[in-house]
Formats: sequence, structure tokens, C-alpha cells
Amino acid sequence: MAGQSRKWMILVATIWIQAFTGTNFDFSAYSSEMKSVLGISQVQLNYLATASDLGKAVGWSSGLALQCLPLWAVMFMAAAMGLIGYGAQWLVIRNVITLPYFVVFLLCLLAGCSICWFNTVCFVLCIKNFPSIRPLALALTVSFNGVSAALYNLAVTSLNPSSSALYLLLNALVPLFTSIVALFPILNQPPIAIDPDVVKRDQLTFLKLNLLAVVTGLYLLFLHPSTSSMATSLFLGAIFLLILPLGVPGIIYARHWFNHTIYSSFTFDSILVDAQDLELHKELLNSATNVLISAASSNGIGADEGCSCIEKDQLVMLGEEHEARRLLRRFDFWLYYVAYLCGGTLGLVYSNNIGQIAQSLGHGLMNSKLITVYSSFSFFGRLLSAAPDFIQT
Repeated sequence: MAGQSRKWMILVATIWIQAFTGTNFDFSAYSSEMKSVLGISQVQLNYLATASDLGKAVGWSSGLALQCLPLWAVMFMAAAMGLIGYGAQWLVIRNVITLPYFVVFLLCLLAGCSICWFNTVCFVLCIKNFPSIRPLALALTVSFNGVSAALYNLAVTSLNPSSSALYLLLNALVPLFTSIVALFPILNQPPIAIDPDVVKRDQLTFLKLNLLAVVTGLYLLFLHPSTSSMATSLFLGAIFLLILPLGVPGIIYARHWFNHTIYSSFTFDSILVDAQDLELHKELLNSATNVLISAASSNGIGADEGCSCIEKDQLVMLGEEHEARRLLRRFDFWLYYVAYLCGGTLGLVYSNNIGQIAQSLGHGLMNSKLITVYSSFSFFGRLLSAAPDFIQT
């Protein structure tokens, strides 16, 4: 039971990481000032926005880093990339230092790469700690990456709404602070154990967490601050909604303490059974079941005998590791690649130029609201990706 509470602690930490590391969504908030300070054209500014997104193209390097380094080290390397990339841009936009355009381009590239490294850390945590319901864990945590711009917008409005450079400073420091907070759960990951009864309870818990996520998205979408003090209150409310999922491991730990303290033993068929012995027996049975499943898989038992394999010429299991050569020969891989290239990137082009579009239409003061609205709907779009998984389960 203690392992169950630690598992949910990791999920909450992953939500925090995603919620504060989607830093590329607020590029349009400071792009106009960046263009003015560097004295560049709109085309050159678009190249900087492209560099921020292009940094994800080298995100595969995080997988190589995981082969040599522990997960927490990869997380702090991502935080260091963001600190350098966004921190140096903040110094440039504040006229503290002067850098050539090409160096700023490389800084945007480095900052974009840090986002992908954070995503890799979150994916590994979800897949490792929720192996049976990984799609639900991934959909929930990734969706919070979309609210980053709305959270940063509230923070900037509460601190200094007239300084768009403050976005860059927060982009550099907040992910590092979030990594420090998430370090303890990551270092205390529980052992992996698959129990059918626990999986069913986890599915219900994920449904509740998704409902809480919807409340968080609606809160950020419809409540817009008009003053600095109101922004502070709304920001604290948003932080409270992000902390609220901590109630899940708290409830699990409290239930475990209650069962072992109040009802330390119970009678079953006139036999007195100690609760700790019962938990030990359950763990031994689960371990034996996992050993039998592993042995059956190693003996080549097919799908009819209980293996999760799929038909010939299809990938063995969704979410498992596959060779790069095999992926490159797959039609569905290239279908996904082309769909993402021609579909998802269009949204990135629009989001990176919201500030310029609003300014050209004479609605520059509406920029922060437009960023919040775009961020919130990005969050809901990601969250809806979990609907097929809930229907299937």
C-alpha cells in the first residue's frame, strides 16, 4: 500500500513537471520585444520561433542520455538547458549582454530541446509506474503541458504585467525549481507490481483525476484577471488545483494506516489473520503470478494462450521498445509522421505569432488573454486524447 501511494506521488510530480515546462507556448508574449531589441525582421523572428520548436528534433538525444545516466540526472540536465537558453535570452532582452543573431538562434534551439528532455522524463515515469494503464497516465500528464502559458501569464500579470521579458526569466527558473520539488518522488519509486484489482481501482482514480483536470482547465479559461491583485489570487488558486491531486496518495496512505492500526486483524472462517501477514501473502502471490507470466512469455506462448501479442507483421505491443529500422519500414510510422508534420506544426506556427497577429490588428492589449485561451484549448485537446482509452477500458 505504501508503494501505491508513492506511485501516485510520482504521477503528481509528473503533472507538475509538465505544467511548468511547456515554455514554448508563451513565445508570442515576448516576441515583439525580442524583435525590437534585436532589430530583426518578421522573417528572422519566425526563424527564432522555428528554432524553439526545432529543438525537439534533437530530442532523441535524451534517450541516449538515459542509457548512461539516471533519470533524475537527465531531468536536471533538461533544467540546465532551459536555464541557459532562456536565461541568456532574458539577459539579451534586458540589454545586459549583446549577442549576435545566430547565437540567439542556438539559444532558442537549446531551450526547445530542454522541453523534449522533460517530456522524455515524464514518459518514462508514466510507463514504468503505470505499465497496465500507461495510455491513461500519459494522456493526463501530457495534457498539463498545454496550461503552461496560462500559468505563466497569471504569474507575470501578478508580478509585473508591463514586463514581457519576465516570461523568459520564469521560463528559466521555474522548471529548475519544479525539478527540485519532483526529485524526492523520483528517487523513491516503488517496485513494479501488477494486480488486476489494483488496476481497476487505478482506472477509477484516473477518471476522477481527469474530472479535476477539466475543472482546472475551465478555471484558467474563464477567469481572467483585471488587476495585479486579482491575478495573484487566481494564480494561487491555480496552484491549489495543481496541489489537489496530492490527496490521492494521501488517501491511500491514510487508508493503509487505518487498516493496520484500527483493524490490525480480522476473523475469516474462524481463523484469526494478522493484516501484515495478509499483505505479505498477497505480495508473494502477485510475485508468483508475475513469474509464471514471464515464464509463459519466454516459452513462446502466443496470443491464444494469453500473450499480448498481435498478428503477424504488426508491432508486438503498443508502448514497448522497437528497433529504429523496423519503425522506419512501417507505413503507420510514416503516416503518423506526415500527419504530425502537416497538422500539428500549423498550430505551432499560429501560436508563435499570436502576439504579432494581435498587434497588427490593433489588439495588442488582448495578447495575454489570447495566449490564455490558446493554452487552455490546447490543454483540452490533449486531455480528450484519453477518451478512447477510457471507452476501451
